[in-house]
Amino acid sequence: MTTSDSDGPRPSVPDDGSSDPDDPGGSGGSSGSSGSSGSSGSSGSGKRRRRPRPRRLALLAVFAMVAGCAPFLWVLSSTSDHRHTAESVPERPVALVLGAGVRPDGQPSLLLARRLDTAAGLYFAGKADAVLVTGDNSVEHYNETDTMSAYLVAAGVPRERIVGDYAGFSTWDSCVRAHEVFGVEEATVVTQDFHLPRAVRLCRAAGIDAVGVADSSLRERTFATVYGWFREVPAAVAALGTVVLRPDPTFLGDYETGVDDALALERE
Repeated sequence: MTTSDSDGPRPSVPDDGSSDPDDPGGSGGSSGSSGSSGSSGSSGSGKRRRRPRPRRLALLAVFAMVAGCAPFLWVLSSTSDHRHTAESVPERPVALVLGAGVRPDGQPSLLLARRLDTAAGLYFAGKADAVLVTGDNSVEHYNETDTMSAYLVAAGVPRERIVGDYAGFSTWDSCVRAHEVFGVEEATVVTQDFHLPRAVRLCRAAGIDAVGVADSSLRERTFATVYGWFREVPAAVAALGTVVLRPDPTFLGDYETGVDDALALERE
């Protein structure tokens, strides 16, 4: 499940004509004296390019800002009732954990580890009976999914309760595959707070009755968290297009029974 997860047009601004000469035009003439029947002169002036009016530029800037932020505000408002704390979230059979990068030593990144800790907490609190970890395994020696599974097992979650999706190349791919390939109808999406509104929105668009629980990473990873919030503004524009167009995921594949098998187990 990738957020890593796994990515607006600007208004055009007229050239301000900074190379205008000081003298807008040249003039010259000749006059004839004795024997000349007349004189002629010519004068011309070059047109100054009209400089853009500050008020017009300000209006364009405001319009661009509003147009760019509208999808982000839509994502926030349309998911406000579906985002919860770990304590208040309603029970869902599946916790869906989206991938967020693996370190060179094979351990999950700090953000991913915090997502996994949150999912493990939901399992131990009885608010999820299975954990679906979805991530990127598209290149050799990089396997988010197995890293996530191993971390959860080390945290005490039974191996048979963990299901891996190896083709969660984006948030949309992870949501569609959870629904279409693994048969998930209800889930709690687990990710960071800056990513959660978009993740919940896309999973609900994919057909899952999704709620979400966020990890707030501002104190531990301040720069990454602030950057994540800024990145969500253009990402929301893409999410709106995804909801409208509903593209196929990178890889769909046949139905897998891993989640069904995990949910069929009895709690010890």
